[in-house]
Amino acid sequence: MKKKYFGTDGIRGKVGEFPITPDFFLRLGYAVGKVLLASEQQLAADKRPTVLIGKDTRISGYMLESALEAGFSAAGVDVLLSGPLPTPAVAYLVRALRIQAGVVISASHNPFDDNGIKFFSSKGSKLPDGMELQIEAELEQPMETAPSIKLGRVQRLRDAAGRYIEFCKSTFPSQLDLRGLRIVIDCAHGADYHVAGHVMHELGADVVTTYANPDGFNINHECGATYIKALQDSVLQHKADIGIAVDGDGDRVLMVDGNGVVYDGDSLIYIIAKHRQQHDVLQGGVVGTLMTNLAVEQAFERLGIPFVRANVGDRYVSELLQQNSWHLGAENSGHIICRDKHTTGDGIISALQVLYALRDTDMTLAEFMHDVTFFPQRLINVKVSRDFDFRSNPVVNACTNEAEQALGNDGRILLRASGTEPLIRVMVEGKQLAQTELWARKIAETIRQQAASSTIGR
Repeated sequence: MKKKYFGTDGIRGKVGEFPITPDFFLRLGYAVGKVLLASEQQLAADKRPTVLIGKDTRISGYMLESALEAGFSAAGVDVLLSGPLPTPAVAYLVRALRIQAGVVISASHNPFDDNGIKFFSSKGSKLPDGMELQIEAELEQPMETAPSIKLGRVQRLRDAAGRYIEFCKSTFPSQLDLRGLRIVIDCAHGADYHVAGHVMHELGADVVTTYANPDGFNINHECGATYIKALQDSVLQHKADIGIAVDGDGDRVLMVDGNGVVYDGDSLIYIIAKHRQQHDVLQGGVVGTLMTNLAVEQAFERLGIPFVRANVGDRYVSELLQQNSWHLGAENSGHIICRDKHTTGDGIISALQVLYALRDTDMTLAEFMHDVTFFPQRLINVKVSRDFDFRSNPVVNACTNEAEQALGNDGRILLRASGTEPLIRVMVEGKQLAQTELWARKIAETIRQQAASSTIGR
């Protein structure tokens, strides 16, 4: 049986455990290179496909980068190395440089001892399923190094960060600036450590940059978009107007106002869409996910803005946007896509779209969100073995059905397996906080007990 390596967001796992090993990355680079060579027959005889490799700040990135570039070179593909760079920066540079593919070595918001890899096409978008299948098929073939005359060259890309900084600034209206705003930016000790602060500073803001000293081990550790308390504390400490937190690879963002109130992806996409509607430049509607708060869906309905839900995962949001020819989509975790500005989720560019709305209207985050009262939503992550099938477990199903009957039309329940970790995510949403908490805990405990029982049974 042929192995499947790609998940919903590339390949990800624990460093040192298959497939996050140097030998696999060597073969992966070779396999991707062979697929690119086969798909780029139109290139002149003296030309080779070129791939840009970026990475976040994990210590394992250096090891995996070396293995990957060797695989590409062995296949006969040229390689550009950017060093630590946000995921969306790689997606941009692939398009700007007119090269054939981009690669990011990152595990996004995961801890430092995880890592992974994601790919971008020449258009700066995630690889289509068909190409992923071709790569997986090539991985099953033997590796044969190209003749020396055909080996790929490897070189550093100069000023990759500077090019991306200018691109980010270009998405903010030229007639506005950020003068008079004190902004705290939490870089999560990740790939934005040498980028985010410069963007905001060059647009005129008084910037306080925090968690921007990566050491290979501290990425996402008690900071960034997955640990928002650090930003809340910093905003209050520095008496800032706004706080911005990105994750380790820079493709998601959360924001905090001067009072320490958090605004997640649901709130931020609502602000962007509402502002664009005011200017009559909102093309179509908004794509959310199964996790989008019901109150936001209802708020869009009141504004007459079409809204649809995609499966959880930014690639599914992007696919629906393309199908509908819409521009705006988001996950509540902070993945926000503004397709008229970039091909993929970008923490900095998304934050700039929110800041544009605030500067243009002279309103605060709270004032923009005054007409939305979020339903209480409780999310619990339950660790399970990777082969535990909660969908076919009768005890879990019975508990879920009981909860749905109790919540009625005033709530939602969503159970889903994480695409990157051995977790079942339990989400319960309802009008009453106590009831929401009760059923979330009950379902989570039921899953935990059933998963433990199935492990013991083996």
